[in-house]
Amino acid sequence: MFRRMGRIVLNRWHKLLGLARQSPLSWHRDRFREELAELREAKGPLEKLSETSDVFFAISRAKYDGFPIADMPPFRVHHAAIYGYMLAKYTSRWAFYRVLAFLCRAPFHSTVREVVNPSKDSKLGVVARRHNIDPDKFTSIGRRLRRVWPLPP
Repeated sequence: MFRRMGRIVLNRWHKLLGLARQSPLSWHRDRFREELAELREAKGPLEKLSETSDVFFAISRAKYDGFPIADMPPFRVHHAAIYGYMLAKYTSRWAFYRVLAFLCRAPFHSTVREVVNPSKDSKLGVVARRHNIDPDKFTSIGRRLRRVWPLPP
């Protein structure tokens, strides 16, 4: 029952995020391998939690996009913190970019759907260019928004 409920919750969440479908399968495998490598290098409980949530996200996104690369760990008590952290982390990033695009008065701000880590200016520039938004303005406003936005590491 919990497994089915977990699948439904994740599918609805991915639908809400509305991230562009990524293909081919190799794109998902590469992200998964990168996240596993980062998890192995993680030090400390918070960093391990964060990197484990990234691994879970890579698996769930691949499955949602139609490229199952691994089985999703079941919704169990000992995974609750990981799932909760993943949902909070990626939803916060997604909302950050939506608000940032709105603040930049991007003409199609509602189409901005991103979850890359916005803590680096270079990533803000990449996202801005991907959505035809002035990168300087996007980065400048993004720096100010980061000061008040709750972005889990």
